[in-house]
Order: sequence, then structure tokens, then C-alpha cells
Amino acid sequence: MKKVMIIGAGGVGRVVAYKCAEQKDVFSEILLASRTKAKCDEIKEAIGDDRITTAAIDAMDKDALVSLIRKFNPEMVIHVALPYQDLVIMEACLEAGVHYLDTANYEPEDEAKFEYKWQWAYNEQFKQKNLMALLGCGFDPGVTSIFTAYADKHYFDEIHYLDIVDCNAGDHGHPFATNFNPEINIREVTQKGKYWENGQWVETEPHQFMKKLNYPEIGPKNSYLIYHEELESLVKNFPTIKRARFWMTFSDEYLTHLRVIQNIGMANIEPITYEGRQIVPIQFLKAVLPDPKSLGTNYKGWTSIGCRIRGIKDGKERTCYIYNNCSHEKAFEETGTQGVSYTTGVPAMIGAKMMVTGKWNGEGVFNVENFDPDPFMEELNSCGLPWEVKLDIDLEL
Repeated sequence: MKKVMIIGAGGVGRVVAYKCAEQKDVFSEILLASRTKAKCDEIKEAIGDDRITTAAIDAMDKDALVSLIRKFNPEMVIHVALPYQDLVIMEACLEAGVHYLDTANYEPEDEAKFEYKWQWAYNEQFKQKNLMALLGCGFDPGVTSIFTAYADKHYFDEIHYLDIVDCNAGDHGHPFATNFNPEINIREVTQKGKYWENGQWVETEPHQFMKKLNYPEIGPKNSYLIYHEELESLVKNFPTIKRARFWMTFSDEYLTHLRVIQNIGMANIEPITYEGRQIVPIQFLKAVLPDPKSLGTNYKGWTSIGCRIRGIKDGKERTCYIYNNCSHEKAFEETGTQGVSYTTGVPAMIGAKMMVTGKWNGEGVFNVENFDPDPFMEELNSCGLPWEVKLDIDLEL
């Protein structure tokens, strides 16, 4: 059994702590750390496991973080706080000599842009320290990449067309709310779209392309083309892909609120002066929107996330749709969080389990699709995120 340290006590951190606590034969001790220790204590009390200890930490203070890691001496750090903090936490892991895992790639706080180049640049440093860093081990990115690797291994000789589809058909009862950190969420969905086609990136205007797609057990939903980070690593690691796109569902009401927020400047990330103080509009907006971890109480409905893939097997064209449907209500019953946090937190725990048990190992910086998908896929079925496969069907894309 191994010690593990979790950084972040939001909805995803709560799920990771719950799921790590379930794995009594894998994780011997769990340290849950966040800027606000009271949040960690609340989660510990809800789980009721003496193996969990808590601590306060500023994840941007590398020296303090190194000191805390060395004091607890875990096998690895699971980072589920903010993507702004990725590089500092990676550097702290290097200095303290522990493995690293996250669920979202780095983006600068002062620029609404995310890509893997900043984290991939640490590859040689992790190799030199005989350490492993696993990037993007949530659902998307994360499970969607593993779905792709699984399909490539079992159903295709070559993948040619990949469409990742993300539907949240839940209802939380609020006029407008985001399912994870509002600052990150709004930055993600308001930037320009981008997809891969014929060896190059094609840029689109935000929400320029929409298709009405049918989701299993849910039905038709308007799905919009946006850019999502796993596309970058997938087209690198599966070079036969001719086109890769990401689609996400948004209701008309959500998009109306989003346009108003943008039009009045509340989505801006540049500081402004208000009554003699510098404030960032989107950070103020975050403070007045519902806390994502509070949404689970009344959340009804399902999420449905998967990969629709077309390619070649034995010289013939074939299609494959791999997906998971997750109930917001069941997620809340189990962990006290809504489905979006659940679908991110469960894979983070599984990734950590893969690492500490040696089923996935290596030295350097990796994306999840670099490893054998089979043991991870087995864990998804037993840990609350069962998946389905449909072969040789109409993909609608």
C-alpha cells in the first residue's frame, strides 16, 4: 500500500478522496490539502476514514509545498486544484522526488489558452529523477483518450476520424451556473474553436458549428464544436487520424447568459480598477455565481460522454461509439457531488491506482493514451463509470 497526497478540496477533490478511501488495499494514508483547511476537514468528516489527514497549503508557494510533501512522504501527488498551478506543483514534485498526476493541462492565468507544450517540456527532468508525470487523467481529457486507445487496440487497424462528444443533460435548477470552477469553465467555452484536419489545425469562431446529436437514453441535443485539450495529444499519438473534433452540448438559455456575460465585459481576464482596487471581472463573476460543489443537491439527469470513431479494420471501413452515461443523482448519493465532478474524480483515482500498483509505469511526462487502456477500462466498470460499445452504427458525424 502507498501514501497519496491530494491537492484541491473542491467537488473533484471530494470525489478523489472518497474513491481513494474506498481502495483500502491500495492507499495506506491520504493527505488532503487545500488553501482552506476547513474544506478538507469537511470532506474528511463526511468520509469518516481515519487514514485521511488534512492540511492547509498555497499550491503556488513551491517551497511550502515541497516542505509539506517531504513531511508526508507520499508515493505521488494527485493535483485536482486549478490548472494555473500545474507547473508549480510539477516542480515541487520534482524537488521532493514524488510522482505527479493531474486532470487538466496548464494554462497561464493571464491568457485564456491551454496547451501541453509547457508540461511536455518537463519530460527530461522527470526522466532524470526517475519520476512519472501523468497528464489529463479526468474524463475529458482522460477517459476520452483511453476510449480512443482502447478502440485503436481492439477495433481498428487505423483510426481516421475521431469525434469526442460531451453532453450534460442535467438540470440543477439555477438560471445560470457552471459545473466546475466558473473562471476555468467560462474561459474554456468562450475561446475560439479549433479542430484537426489533414495535418493542420483549423480555427473557428466560438460556437460557429452546431449539430443536433442523439445521446443514448437522453435523446437529441444541440452540440457545438469547441477546442478541447486532448485533441492535441491524440493527433500526436495516433498519427493516422485525419480529422479530430470535440463537441459539447449547451442549452439556448446557457448560451444567452454567456453572450450577455461577454457583452458586458464580465468574462474579461484583464484587471480593471474599481474604487481604487484592481479586480479581474471574471474572478468577481466567480464570486457571485453558485459554487459548483453546491449544485449536486438538486441536480437531476445524466451526463453522456464518449468517442465516435471511424476507421479501417481488415481493409474495411468500420465505426465505433464508446461512451459512459453518469447519473447526477447517483453521484450525489455516493459522494455528495454532481456528475461532472464525479466523472472527473473517479478517473483521477484510477490513474493514481494504475501508477502506485505498477500497472502503468515509466519515467518522464505522459498522457493517458500512452499506456495500455485495458486495466483502466476494467476499473471504470467496477468504480462507478461503466461504459458501452456500439460497433458499425451511424455516428451522425
